[in-house]
Amino acid sequence: MEKLVRDRIPEMLSGRGIPYEVRVADRSEMAALLRAKLVEEAAELSSARDSTARIEELADVLEVVLALGRLYGIDRESLERVRAVKAVERGTFEARIVLIS
Repeated sequence: MEKLVRDRIPEMLSGRGIPYEVRVADRSEMAALLRAKLVEEAAELSSARDSTARIEELADVLEVVLALGRLYGIDRESLERVRAVKAVERGTFEARIVLIS
């Protein structure tokens, strides 16, 4: 069961007396690990049933997106700038438009 976890998870497991085994990922595998984590977090968001769970899962998705950005040399401000430009050029999802054909 190898999966990427947040940095403090080993410390938390130790504090609870839960045995664990970890390794440090090579930089070369981080993109794949983060993409897998993004899929995992998106699935958890999809399953969230209340507002508390949704905000927790959205925060996890955002953390993974920001980590991917850092990996690719893209800072948060650059992501936000591109997001804002795309919002002006292509819109957002506020109008709830569904393309049928």
